[in-house]
Amino acid sequence: RFEFSEIGESNPEKEGNEILKKISGYTVALCVEGKEIPSEELAKLIEKKSFDYSKITFIIGGSDGLSEKVKTAADFKLSFSPMTFPHQLARVMLLEQTYRAMKIAAGERYHK
Repeated sequence: RFEFSEIGESNPEKEGNEILKKISGYTVALCVEGKEIPSEELAKLIEKKSFDYSKITFIIGGSDGLSEKVKTAADFKLSFSPMTFPHQLARVMLLEQTYRAMKIAAGERYHK
């Protein structure tokens, strides 16, 4: 099951405080300085953390990026690329990657 929660975009500090109020479970912050991992490793991460936590929260920041407080609070920092993407595109990429991860974890075929 997927849930989306959005907050209004503002400066990273104010936005960060709002994000910190909403996060729970195992938290993954999407940020350029995060670790780049292949889809198979993301599948393993999601599968493992799903057993350990009742919820996995992925955090995508606004156009000014995530505050340091949010990055520090995250359990894992994930990067899709050293390039910068608009947060709307990052959302689509995250949905596709989590779908792919679930297919991998289920042992099903997925597009390469």
